[in-house]
Amino acid sequence: MLAAVAVVASCGLPRSGPNKREIFAGSVQRQGDAFVISVNDRVTRATAVTPALGFSEKFKNAGVLGSDTIRPGDILGLTIWENVDDGLLAGEASNSTILEEVQVDGSGFIFVPYAGRIKAAGNTPEAVRRVITRKLEDQTPDPQVQVRRVAGDGSTVSLVGGIGGQGVYAIERPTRTLSAMIARAGGISIPPEIAQITVIRGNHREKIWFEDLYEHPKFDIPLRGGDRILVEEDTRAFTTLGSTGTQARVPFETQTLSAVEAIAQVGGLLPAASDPTGVFVFRNEAPEVANQVLGRGDLQGAQRMIYVLDLTKPNGLFLARDFLIRDGDTVYVTEAPFSQFSKVISAVTGTLGSVGTTLSTVDTLSGGGTDGG
Repeated sequence: MLAAVAVVASCGLPRSGPNKREIFAGSVQRQGDAFVISVNDRVTRATAVTPALGFSEKFKNAGVLGSDTIRPGDILGLTIWENVDDGLLAGEASNSTILEEVQVDGSGFIFVPYAGRIKAAGNTPEAVRRVITRKLEDQTPDPQVQVRRVAGDGSTVSLVGGIGGQGVYAIERPTRTLSAMIARAGGISIPPEIAQITVIRGNHREKIWFEDLYEHPKFDIPLRGGDRILVEEDTRAFTTLGSTGTQARVPFETQTLSAVEAIAQVGGLLPAASDPTGVFVFRNEAPEVANQVLGRGDLQGAQRMIYVLDLTKPNGLFLARDFLIRDGDTVYVTEAPFSQFSKVISAVTGTLGSVGTTLSTVDTLSGGGTDGG
């Protein structure tokens, strides 16, 4: 029996990955290439790095556009009344002229008959009205001018991604800020906990969490014509291996994710197979964080770090709750020693049973087992 156990154990039993002894053998202290660190309160504080999202001062300090400010590409509607029966612009049956959809050119000008080229961009419809009136009053008595701003190419933004209604929307009086424009487009269509909003303005691209947009009013930035707004899910993920409920690549479901939440998200530990003293987090750590964790200052470049969590310690669950999982981490749970022992016993008893059955069959076929030989 002992010989059989030794043979089976030496052959190597099926398992989900390395055991604790093999992981520790790869540590720097044992001529390996990874730092193996037991998690404590100091380590949780040093590694509590979360992605910093938010808008720069340039975006936040941009003033709200006047809802009537005309920009290149906008479209203006003009109506001109003349106080004579046979005016410059009016037809025979009317003393008013309606110029529909006069577009502001790329230089910011519009053309009005008998008034010439007029600078419209940067002005309000009222300012343009006064200019047209002044230029026409020398040619027709007491002209009455109305200028209406109709949103055009110069005052629109585009919204794509996880939004209720993707499309191009005009910047109007109620939709001059980011949150108002998102609401105008039907709101987001993805879970708000993992929604990220990217604003692309020219060559600048900045990103923010959707929830922060409402928790911090300073991030509700004014929009500019030509802004592109992208709403998408958080792309971060971690991998789970070993004795857990699921072995897979798992996306983040919240802005921050602790080790306890990560384990729970994949079904928790397996009661009959997992070793709660051997929960490992594999990570390529930034040098500034690695130096702080190890109390050094000479490390350069990304460092291979293996963080060890022992859930059986008095504060083990608290530490696992405070230790944050980051994008690209691998969470690995080792098998309990009893699980390996059970595999050995099962393999041995199964092997001995097979041997006994075989010997009995051979004995029967050879005529053995009869009385008197």
